[in-house]
Amino acid sequence: MTQLLDRIALVTGGAQGLGAALCMRLAREGCDVVVADLNAQQAEATAAAVAQETGRRCLSMAVNVCDEEQVRTMVDATVDAFGRLDIVVANAGVVRSGAVDEMSLRDWQLVIDVNLTGYFLTAKYAAAVMKRQRSGVIVQINSKSGKKGSFKNGAYAASKFGGIGLTQSIALELAEYGVRVNAVCPGNLLDSPLWVDSLYSQYAKRLGISEAEVRQRYIDQVPMKRGCTYDDVANVVVFLASDQSSYMTGQAINVTGGQEMR
Repeated sequence: MTQLLDRIALVTGGAQGLGAALCMRLAREGCDVVVADLNAQQAEATAAAVAQETGRRCLSMAVNVCDEEQVRTMVDATVDAFGRLDIVVANAGVVRSGAVDEMSLRDWQLVIDVNLTGYFLTAKYAAAVMKRQRSGVIVQINSKSGKKGSFKNGAYAASKFGGIGLTQSIALELAEYGVRVNAVCPGNLLDSPLWVDSLYSQYAKRLGISEAEVRQRYIDQVPMKRGCTYDDVANVVVFLASDQSSYMTGQAINVTGGQEMR
């Protein structure tokens, strides 16, 4: 079933990992998709793969979501190419972990800039288009760390708590225009590039255990005893982007296997 037939979707951080999976799923649901990412080469490859598999129109754009002019250009170029903008998934994000007395201001600022300011800028320019259309959906990819503090991960948690506040505030602003704004809060995507290429080694070093032990520790914290998958997240994103959730806005939906219930 193509729940989102002929809608135009824009995904930031769409070149790899969860972002690429969301681009593919949205296209399978009938969307034409813009893959926006800092990595231009990977974004182009992802767009080509999505177009080949689904037959949908797919564009790639090189975008730094911290740069206001680049974000403005991203949204304008999407509308120029497709005539409208129906769905925006603000997925771009980074993690830098460390104790509060050890984290550098540079790392703190990077996390806030990408995860919170990048979301703000994406929503700002998407909202301008969607208000004129009097329709549209904005979905932020948040985290369980937006609901509960994260040990030695204060910058990330702060950016995600802020993201939920921003989601709720924008939802209030845009409701009268027929634009809905929600967040998805995944649990640990234990097989994603973020974990495999970065977090396992960071946490193993910090905790003095092996990377395999780190993985098992995070699985053991989940009542359903498995990590979150891309499909788990994509299922909820599609629902929030579809008319099936037409009476939902300002929500932050947990996808955590029971690990977070608030």
